Amino acid sequence: MNTKSRLIFMNFLQFFVWGAWMMTLAHYGFVEKGWSGSEFGLVFSTMGFASIIMPTLFGIIADKWKANYVYAILHILFGATMLILPSINSPITFFWVLLVAMSFYMPTIGLTNSISFGVLKKDGKDPVVAFPPIRVWGTVGFIVAMWTTNFFTKDWGLGYSIKVSFVIAAVYAFVLGIFSFIFLPTIKSEKKHDNEKKSFIQKLGLEAFVLFKQKKMALFFIFSLLLGAALQLTNAYGDAFLQDASVFPEGSLINNFSTIILSVSQISETLFILAIPFFMKRFGIKKVMLLSMIAWVLRFALFGIADNSVLGFALIILSCIIYGMAFDFFNISGALFVEKNTDSSIQSSAQGLFMLMTNGIGAVVGNIVAGLVIQKWFEDPVTHVKDWTGIWLTFAAYALVVAIVFAIVFKYKHDPNEEFEVKH
Repeated sequence: MNTKSRLIFMNFLQFFVWGAWMMTLAHYGFVEKGWSGSEFGLVFSTMGFASIIMPTLFGIIADKWKANYVYAILHILFGATMLILPSINSPITFFWVLLVAMSFYMPTIGLTNSISFGVLKKDGKDPVVAFPPIRVWGTVGFIVAMWTTNFFTKDWGLGYSIKVSFVIAAVYAFVLGIFSFIFLPTIKSEKKHDNEKKSFIQKLGLEAFVLFKQKKMALFFIFSLLLGAALQLTNAYGDAFLQDASVFPEGSLINNFSTIILSVSQISETLFILAIPFFMKRFGIKKVMLLSMIAWVLRFALFGIADNSVLGFALIILSCIIYGMAFDFFNISGALFVEKNTDSSIQSSAQGLFMLMTNGIGAVVGNIVAGLVIQKWFEDPVTHVKDWTGIWLTFAAYALVVAIVFAIVFKYKHDPNEEFEVKH
């Protein structure tokens, strides 16, 4: 197996073990376990909590030791923890165990990138050119995992409980861990020969918080947090919505193929990446980010007006296609904005701060608040039946308010001659 094949296999399984269970978690919680909206919101926030500090801590450990060994151990620990989940009934206990699992998993996303970059450089290749065709297999892995879970859990397939998704993730996490020990080359961090000793604050990347002194950057990070609160909502509730028999009857096309239908979102994501350079050149960062926010409004609103009809199916597919623009345009244009507007000495820290505001604090706040809102206004306290139209339109209204305020408050002058290099 050559170097490229090893990295492709690593990226494929990295996201396979995530996609195997994440998209069906809400249906498992709401239907099989009967949890309330607030209980599920807390459970789904584990990814955000784990993203706040754990990736940086394990990144430091990987720099001191061997990255592929740290990566392998984390996946084995993640797999072992996932095997505990099927036996848990209490949502609070489930939260703590899943939080431990996510604390092992979330650091591996960054380690996947750093290992790939290190291996490619060691091989004499330019990561900017060589990595994107490898990384796209991660998205393919996520999609294949969703299809696999759909087959294992639907009546037309094997008909297992959704708890089998945790076992699937665990098995392939073990495979990836063993593979990493045996087949991934050891990458040692480059030692910098300078007399400057970094403080713990610098190692954690917290020096980037100085950017909040600049009004433009402060506004950008605030809006990153506000939109970050919405980024995972369709991943959290999408499959539960499409599998709700009161909206889409059992045996119907949408109910039967819910996870496969949602995978169109990930397919769209890979395609919209290709369109970003054109849009950035033509419209500039602010307008591209605004397009992303409007796309989020449409993503939620189309779900809100969809029903079990041919038109409803078309609206759901359209919503999934729009997801690619909503997700990519914000994440990549946001990363480019940070790169263009920060000093090179703290760019990595600034990118980490951007991820902290979106996938960390934003995701935690968004999932917990969304769960409370659903339980209070859109969920029957006895039957837990949900008003999905109200839920999705409320999310759409939130995204619309953020978009309007962003358009008014955020100032950025576009230079059409500015060059943008899209990095994955």
